[in-house]
Amino acid sequence: MARGLDHVVHAVRGLDACAALYERLGFIVGARNRHDWGTHNRVVQLAGFFVELLTVGEPDKLGQDGLSQLFGARNRDFLVRHEGLSGLLLESRDAAADAARFRDAGIAASEPLRFEREGRRPDGTPIRLAFSLAFARDPAGAESIFASCQQHFPENFWNPAFQQHRNGATGVAGVVMVAENPSDHHIFLSALTGERELLATSSGVTVQTPRGTIQVMEPSAYERYFGVAPPDFARGARLAALIFAVRERAHVAALLEQARMPAAERMSRIVVGPQEAMGAAIVFEQS
Repeated sequence: MARGLDHVVHAVRGLDACAALYERLGFIVGARNRHDWGTHNRVVQLAGFFVELLTVGEPDKLGQDGLSQLFGARNRDFLVRHEGLSGLLLESRDAAADAARFRDAGIAASEPLRFEREGRRPDGTPIRLAFSLAFARDPAGAESIFASCQQHFPENFWNPAFQQHRNGATGVAGVVMVAENPSDHHIFLSALTGERELLATSSGVTVQTPRGTIQVMEPSAYERYFGVAPPDFARGARLAALIFAVRERAHVAALLEQARMPAAERMSRIVVGPQEAMGAAIVFEQS
């Protein structure tokens, strides 16, 4: 079964500074949450997709369990080198079945790992949130974290009131990775997404999922399309850009100008570069 984009991790050293950045970009940002293994996050929700703004707030809590090592420690190590998009998670209806499919495809990095935390509704009412993750590893050596994510109580997580953003964002259009040889990641992405048909062009490889695209571009193609330098991918392919669909590009441009947020028009898109956006390129395109 094909898997759409569920969420992207934007790893940063200053969580509240990143929240302030996304607010300047016109998003509603949720309150700080804490994980048992020491990472803290704040969430930006869209329809069926969210951005997890994340930092390692309590590194002493990192243990030897799967989530500490596959998620917490990897984000800690990522942040030693840089900030930016550290992980891509796809939607899952059955994390155990995904883990089995990943094993069959030779990309599994874990059995399903479940965790729970308490959340709160806008009125302060406590609610139960639970997730199961099936991690995958790219044999071609991508530095990013990959997993499928099953939400056990989605009705407690998604809130339409948190999805009414000032910038008019309606959803995720896609993510972009940069790799020296995009075709090296073709087989992995097919197994990760469950999509057999991938589009190969001179610029790279594209997967159309049920929610958003995943593009893997050569560095020169990435710079040509987005007008910014690619991230350092010396340790493997990197997630570089997050693309949002918006109702009106002109409205976003005016909002960013009012917020004094540097941005550029590029190929009918608005691009906020990694120097302004804490290691990531944040892109808006009209839906």
